[in-house]
Amino acid sequence: MKRMICLLTFAVLFAAASACLAADDASMGTWKLNEAKSKFSPGAPKNTTVVYEAAGDSVKVTVDGVGADGKPSHNEWTGKFDGKDYPVTGDSSADTRSYKRVDAHTLKLTNKKGDKVTMSGTAAVSADGKTRTVTISGTDASGKKVSATAVYDKQ
Repeated sequence: MKRMICLLTFAVLFAAASACLAADDASMGTWKLNEAKSKFSPGAPKNTTVVYEAAGDSVKVTVDGVGADGKPSHNEWTGKFDGKDYPVTGDSSADTRSYKRVDAHTLKLTNKKGDKVTMSGTAAVSADGKTRTVTISGTDASGKKVSATAVYDKQ
C-alpha cells in the first residue's frame, strides 16, 4: 500500500512539474499578428492568431489565419519541443510539424509533407516576453516559394 501511495504521489508531482515548466515557457499564451510590423511575400498565408497551451506533458499549438486564397485557415499541432515530427491537422502544405528548443526564447520549426520539408524557420520571443517574431521560408501547397517575417504581440 505504501508503495502504491509513493508511486501515485510521484506521478502527481511529475504532472505538476511538467505543467509548471510549460507555464514558464516564453512561447506559451496567445499571440496576435501585428501586420504593421510584419512582411509577407505575395501569396503567403497570414497566421493572425497563434495559441500555445499545455496539453498534459505536451504543447498544443492552434493557428488561425487567412490562407493564400484569402479564405480563413485553421490548423492544430500537439507535440513536444524535441525536434521530432508530430501530426498537424488542417494545413494543406504539411502533415507533420516539429519544434526544437534552441534556448529559453527561441524555437526552430519545420513543416513536412511526407518526407519533404515544405517550410522551416524560427520563432523568437523578446526578452521582455511581449513580442514574438517568426521568420519562415518554404513552399505553399501549390509549390510556390513563400517567405515571411511575422511579428506577434502577446495578448
